[in-house]
Amino acid sequence: METRDSTAGLQLAVQGMTCASCVARVEKALMKVPGVTEASVNLALEQATVHGTALDADAIVAAVVQAGYQAAPIERGQPRPAPRPHALPAWWPVAAAAILSLPLVLPMFFFKMLLPGWTQLLLATPVQFWLGARFYRAGWKALRAGSGNMDLLVAIGTSAAYALSVYQLFAAPAGHGLPHLYFESSAVVITLVLLGKWLEGRAKYQTVAAIRALESLRPDSAMVRRGGRDIEVALAELRSGDLMVVRPGERVPADGRVIEGGSHLDESLLTGESLPVARGAGEAVLGGAVNGEGLLLVEATKVGADTMLAQIIRMVEDAQAVKAPIQRLVDRVSAVFVPAVLLISVVTLLVWGLATGDWQQALLNAVAVQVIACPCALGLATPTGIMVGTGVAARHGILIKDAEALETAHALRTVVFDKTGTLTEGKPRVVAVEGGESLLPLAWAVQQYSEHPLAKAVAQAARERGLPLPPAVGEAAALPGRGVRARVGTATVNLGNRRLMQELGADTDAWDEAARRHEQDGRTVSWLAAEEGGALRVEGLLAFGDRLKPASAAAVARLQAMGVETVMLTGDNRGAAALVARELGLTRYVAEVLPAGKAAAVRELMADAGRGKVAMVGDGINDAPALAAADVGIAMAGGTDVAMHTAGITLMRGDPQLVADAIAISSATYRKIRQNLGWAFVYNVVGIPVAALGLLNPVLAGAAMALSSVSVVTNALLLRRWTPVSFSIPVSNEGATTMYELTVEDMTCKHCVGRVTKAVQEIDQAAKVDIDLPTKKVKIDSAADLDRIARAIDAAGYPVSARA
Repeated sequence: METRDSTAGLQLAVQGMTCASCVARVEKALMKVPGVTEASVNLALEQATVHGTALDADAIVAAVVQAGYQAAPIERGQPRPAPRPHALPAWWPVAAAAILSLPLVLPMFFFKMLLPGWTQLLLATPVQFWLGARFYRAGWKALRAGSGNMDLLVAIGTSAAYALSVYQLFAAPAGHGLPHLYFESSAVVITLVLLGKWLEGRAKYQTVAAIRALESLRPDSAMVRRGGRDIEVALAELRSGDLMVVRPGERVPADGRVIEGGSHLDESLLTGESLPVARGAGEAVLGGAVNGEGLLLVEATKVGADTMLAQIIRMVEDAQAVKAPIQRLVDRVSAVFVPAVLLISVVTLLVWGLATGDWQQALLNAVAVQVIACPCALGLATPTGIMVGTGVAARHGILIKDAEALETAHALRTVVFDKTGTLTEGKPRVVAVEGGESLLPLAWAVQQYSEHPLAKAVAQAARERGLPLPPAVGEAAALPGRGVRARVGTATVNLGNRRLMQELGADTDAWDEAARRHEQDGRTVSWLAAEEGGALRVEGLLAFGDRLKPASAAAVARLQAMGVETVMLTGDNRGAAALVARELGLTRYVAEVLPAGKAAAVRELMADAGRGKVAMVGDGINDAPALAAADVGIAMAGGTDVAMHTAGITLMRGDPQLVADAIAISSATYRKIRQNLGWAFVYNVVGIPVAALGLLNPVLAGAAMALSSVSVVTNALLLRRWTPVSFSIPVSNEGATTMYELTVEDMTCKHCVGRVTKAVQEIDQAAKVDIDLPTKKVKIDSAADLDRIARAIDAAGYPVSARA
């Protein structure tokens, strides 16, 4: 006996379900198993998810079998199995039924082709009892379990029409001509239902296309360097710490860190980022990404189920398997649907028979009621919408963890952003240099060997200005809590905070006003003082700040255009918060707030009934309480695992504009679900009375029933055409980018594309490069000077022949 705990849960593949009533019956059976506290069944995926304490997998499978279905546990993290190949194609029952039914239908259009009664019987019988046997088997299991389903309705309805025809054929007096037979009704209804189920199955297969696309990113094997030799091992044998050899054009087998080499990686299916990203020594890479032009030696850090790809697949599967809140209405209706339809069918039979005395017509009307009322569309309306919506979102870098988050996001009216790492880049940059031209080179020289974030910011600022590498320095020393000191030439240079200047006794009066101005804006100030010949003089100061992400202003503006209020929460001082708020056009922000205070602020916004639903967007451990408190938590990937696991939605790129995209895909999905449910309900509300009134024969009822199921799934598949809205505004002149278009010769393959991209991004790491290889056109969105970009491309061996 296999047992599982409540956190892991148990997933089952369930076969034999055909409608919403089947779903209700399987869930009811699962909930009766001891230890089960929650059970959710997805008709579109044909899966059940069970949670509870000490789950007995054998007992759970037995409960499903007892209810009349087949079940088997699914191992999490394993690739979704492809459909098993059969000797005959999946459409052969439809084709066989159509071939046998066609001669029965033709006399409806060509009376002279009327077939003898015994010929009709020979044609209809295999359709009824061979090709239609599946309906009898499933219907009998449902009846034995004390409930009903679509198969039972089809079996009873078509059997009634077939039996009436057989009775008429045998009871007709000899020589009185051909009696009125209804073999075509029973045969054609079964044919149409089989056609509908086949089309529905094809469409449902497409709804899991996103999962299959993600699973295809897993390579079957990995090249590993062991003992100085490169050997190929199965992916399951890969271990954390292994050195993976990733050649150009290959997929990275697992998450890792680049030890040696540099290249551009295509992470589009993982993050939604359309352009390759540069990766070099020390940088992280994701399993499933496609390597570009360079050979990489990567140390595996996460393998198997721990990789980001496995987590993405697991999150999408979970979102598709769990029911949305709106599905609860369908469950309540479906629980009584089939019994109610059977009752209406009996009433129709009795009323027509007693009122008109024509019991044959009464029986046909009752059959039409049963056939048209099959609740397939009702059971597929919500899960197909959820499946396609989550798949489309994942393709664009938005991971939706559960169906409730997807359904709730469309109603968001307030979005609360954390500042650092969400709206800003989360790393310091030199935003101001107060002093002479030699100030920045001196600061770089003193800090050139330091790994401190401020030292890296100084080095980056110097490189962006095209400064040469600084000369080697001597007597370099770190001054803990104060700064650094080093000898540059004949001078001793000190770089640090105000406390260091006070210890040195330096005169800071000339720079105090500038320092206070930067500190009021929330910036970190470093002072530089040089001592030579016994004289100490403050040369100036550097101000460090966290730069806004390029898309932050556009994200806020887009949300405001959608009628969504934006609020910023930050632990920074009021000066820094006010500066960011002004640059983004925010009217409301909360500064100097602790992690617990963030959660309290979110709850306060949620308590305001006029605000609607509230979302929290963050990326750090300190954001986790607020993410959990909000109606919808949205985490930025690249942040902490705690934030990602707490949030209902994860954005795979650090682009805040994805928040608006998440709301947009939620709205589109919710709209499709409502359309599907509206169609399913209206179809039955209108169809059943029409059939009961004798205005619909069984053949037309069967066609309408098949059409309803296919139309619901097809309507959901239209979501696959959804694309994000392009929206951008300039944040400010400082750091603004320009779109250039160049014609670059001698590019012949994807490796050339990678090298040109790398050349541009060595000038400007944030540059966006889009290359159309056939036309040699290169579009570049960059803040760098065009001449520098052109020279870099030329130096890479690809001459620039034209500029636009």
